[in-house]
Amino acid sequence: MSDQKIELIYPDGSKHEFAAGTTGLQVAASIGKRLAADAVGVKVNGEMMDLSRPINQCGTFAVITPKSRDGKVNPDALWLIRHTAEHVMTEAICRLWPQTKLAYGPPVDDGFYGDIDLDHKISLDEFPKIEAEMAKIIAENKPLTRYEMSFDEGLKKLEAEGNPYKLDNAQHAKGGNLSFYVTGPVAPKTAGTEAGATYFEDLCMGPHLPSTGRITAFKLTAVAGAYFRGDESQKQLQRIYGTAFYSKEELEQHFARIEEAKRRDHRTIGKQMGLFTMSPLVGQGLILWMPKGAIIRTELQNLMQGELFKRGYAPVFTPHIGSIELYKMSGHFPYYKDSQYPTIKGEGPEGEREEYLLKPMNCPHHIQIYAAEPHSYRDLPVRLAEFGTVYRYEQSGELNGMTRVRGLTQDDAHLFCTPEQVEQEFQSTVQLVQSIFTALGLSEYRVQVSLRDPKSDKYTGDPANWSKAEETLKRVAKDMNLPHEVVPGEAAFYGPKLDFMVKDCIGREWQLGTVQLDYNLPERFKLEYIGSDNSRHRPVMIHRAPFGSFERFVGILIEHFAGAFPLWLSPVQMRVANITESSMEAARNVAAQFRTEGFRVDEDISASGNLKQKVKDSEEAKIPYLLVIGDREAAAGTVAVRGRGRKDLGTMPVAEFIAKAKAEVAGRK
Repeated sequence: MSDQKIELIYPDGSKHEFAAGTTGLQVAASIGKRLAADAVGVKVNGEMMDLSRPINQCGTFAVITPKSRDGKVNPDALWLIRHTAEHVMTEAICRLWPQTKLAYGPPVDDGFYGDIDLDHKISLDEFPKIEAEMAKIIAENKPLTRYEMSFDEGLKKLEAEGNPYKLDNAQHAKGGNLSFYVTGPVAPKTAGTEAGATYFEDLCMGPHLPSTGRITAFKLTAVAGAYFRGDESQKQLQRIYGTAFYSKEELEQHFARIEEAKRRDHRTIGKQMGLFTMSPLVGQGLILWMPKGAIIRTELQNLMQGELFKRGYAPVFTPHIGSIELYKMSGHFPYYKDSQYPTIKGEGPEGEREEYLLKPMNCPHHIQIYAAEPHSYRDLPVRLAEFGTVYRYEQSGELNGMTRVRGLTQDDAHLFCTPEQVEQEFQSTVQLVQSIFTALGLSEYRVQVSLRDPKSDKYTGDPANWSKAEETLKRVAKDMNLPHEVVPGEAAFYGPKLDFMVKDCIGREWQLGTVQLDYNLPERFKLEYIGSDNSRHRPVMIHRAPFGSFERFVGILIEHFAGAFPLWLSPVQMRVANITESSMEAARNVAAQFRTEGFRVDEDISASGNLKQKVKDSEEAKIPYLLVIGDREAAAGTVAVRGRGRKDLGTMPVAEFIAKAKAEVAGRK
């Protein structure tokens, strides 16, 4: 420590002074013994740090514990335990196979993985052996000690060790020093130099848990091939996957969710229900909507279209391609060059060469629609909406059914408004997103306020406009009481945004709707309107897409509902079945009656009515209602109603059930 003082700001806004060099653990202990005992790391100015690391800068300070005050699992704490578990896993592998060369090993959303170069091919059968070695390391409860070397000194150390992957990692490292982590109480000066040392060491940015003993529940899950940095010209490595939690109960719940996710896999359900298909003759990542899937998409489009008309949006249509010059001016080319299809080249008039691009975004096209006519401040806001298909050349390994595709239709809209209208219009778009989520029963969500990283050069435009836009978004999130967090570095290249992170019914989080504020594209395209002062002014743009894309949204909905869609959204809303041969005609008449009333109905009508089998078939097809008609129902003009889940709802007049079903559809239940 030194005589120099630093000021730390706690989450409650209070300010506290400490000597420079005070560790995170010491700060936590000054707050309370219980907090220090529970702490697994700290955050200083938003950066996670080890408890033992000295703090030498002023700024915000927070203690990381496994659970937050509301009892929810802390994602930062999960990151720490998984990063440390990966460190322990690679140590265990190196103990069992000393010739192992370590390549790379990060935490990921559901766990961690480690890439290794090892001639011995690790199989799933060997996981128990690795896990047993990990358990020994955890039982030893060894501290994880961080030390740093200058870049040149660290590089010499790595060159002497002869691991090409770590050398490459070092050359990609940010900052002036290289950091290493040792499991064991090893002094930095002697780390890595003792003959026959029992400690383990790895080049690593950190941070980690204070000791290996803080890992309480872990499991290895899979092994796969992987190329270093995704480069297929490199030697193929082995990638070992695992996960870790702070309790065995959480670990068991995690695997239960995985099993439930498998049961809900939209690719399997989509095939079983005939919702969508893909064909190698059409191309990877290009969805073919089958009739039943098209019904779901149409109902969602109708839901959105109704909201758009209420809110003063004007529909537009734009082509699937555009001149490369359009996207150069917008900045999408070359910003997104790596994720776009190759350009389309052809001959123009008088031998002129033309070059086009499959549309990666709708906004440049909508900008040209706005620019086609003069506008007064009295015309604004102009709200242009399109269900527009765009194309992204995603890597084949990243494609995943409907949730990661190459052709996607966005429920896209762009609003052009005066600076004075920005906040009100932005709030209105957020309310639109909320209304859509409410209609679909997606009640649990949070908002990510995605800002630029001031250190990055990927963002375009006037910094003053960026600051103005970012302050507006933060203010809207606060004023609307949106559960939110501010995340630097996640903004679009042209402006900050609010991203809606929605939880499905088994707790998985998906990024769905987005609303973006943009001062830059109007500037790039020199858009104008005539103000009340009769002078030319620049409008502000708002980009918004509540669904994101129909493909991804429907894929997520399939999994959220496990194919059992609410009545208004179900491709088949009810099935009519007879029991006896003599009730066949009555059943057909009832089906026709429901179709006349606007319902989507199919029939299971046959001379031999095996009711048990018909109920089973209806359940497997996930149809909301099965309407059963026997001789008694045919004579009385009634139907025996069975709800999905084998619920016997009794017998009722046809007209009564029609009214009931209409009310259910109207309420979107």
